[in-house]
Amino acid sequence: MTKAAQLDRDAVRIGDLVIGDGLPVVVVGGQDARWLRLRGDGGPPGDGTVAEARASWAGPLLVEPASVADLPTVARHADGVVVGAAWACDPGLVRAAARLGLPVVLQRGVVGGRTATLEEWLTAVDDCAAEDNEAIVLCESGGRAEPEDAAPDLGLMRAARERTGRPVLAGLGGDGALADAAVAAGADGLLVGPGAPVRALAAAHEAATVVAAILRPEVPETLDAARGAIDRVDAALATLLERRAGLAGRIQRLKPVGGFRGRDMERERRLVTAMARRAPSLGAGLLAPIMNAVIEAGLRLSEETRDGEERR
Repeated sequence: MTKAAQLDRDAVRIGDLVIGDGLPVVVVGGQDARWLRLRGDGGPPGDGTVAEARASWAGPLLVEPASVADLPTVARHADGVVVGAAWACDPGLVRAAARLGLPVVLQRGVVGGRTATLEEWLTAVDDCAAEDNEAIVLCESGGRAEPEDAAPDLGLMRAARERTGRPVLAGLGGDGALADAAVAAGADGLLVGPGAPVRALAAAHEAATVVAAILRPEVPETLDAARGAIDRVDAALATLLERRAGLAGRIQRLKPVGGFRGRDMERERRLVTAMARRAPSLGAGLLAPIMNAVIEAGLRLSEETRDGEERR
C-alpha cells in the first residue's frame, strides 16, 4: 500500500487536509494548501525551490514537476503531486508520478492546441490507479494552456465527479469570477493559480465559506469540525443579514410612512409562515421572535442612517 492516504473514492487526504465526501470546500493555493509549479527551463531540478517552500509552509504542499528529474524532489518535500495537463496525456508520466506514493491531482486542459476529452482524462485516472495509487483528485482546468488563464468546464467537472466518485477541484487560475459557480456546481475544492491576485484568493475563500454554507449541508464528526461548520453558516448569515438590512432601508425610503410607524404586521406574519415552510424544525413559533429582532434591527439602522444623512 502506498503512503498516499486514500480514505475512499469520495475523500482523499493530502497532508492534514481531507478533500471530498461532503466535507468543507477547500482552497488549494490559499489558506488550506499551497502548490508550486516547477518551470522546465533547462536548469537543475528545483530541489532548493521546493525545500524553501516546504520550510516556509507547515500545511499541505503540492508540487507540479516540470520533468521526470523533479520527481525525487517532489517525493522528498511534497504532500501531493500535481500532474499538469501535458503530463496527464502521457501514460508513462502519469504512472511515474503515481509511483511516488503521494496523492495525485490530475489536471485536464490543453495539450498541443487541443483540449483533452473527458475520456482521455479518465484514462489518466486508470493509469494512476494501475500503479496501486487510488488517492486521486481530479482538477478541471478548462480549455486553456496556462492555469492562470483557466476557464473550467463546470458541466464536465460534474460529469467526472459522477463517473468516478472521486473528489474534484475547479481550477480558477488567477480569476476568482467563477468561484461561486464552481462551488454551486459541486466542486470539492478550488485551485487558485500560484501568484494569483489577492482578489482572486478572496473570491475563492468567500465562495468556499458563504456559498458552500448555503448549498452544502454538513454532518461534522468532531467538536472542532462542528464549530467550523457553524462559523461558515454564521458567515453566510451575516452576509444575508447585511443584504437584508440594505433592502429594508431601501423600502423605508419608498414607503409613504416609514420606520416603526409603518410596520406591516400582517406582511411580517406571512413572512414568518413562508420561512417556517423552509425551516420546519424551527417553525413559526421560534422564527417569529428571531425575525422580529431582525426587522427591528433593520428599522433602527434605517433611522440612524436617515438621521445621519439629515445632520449632514
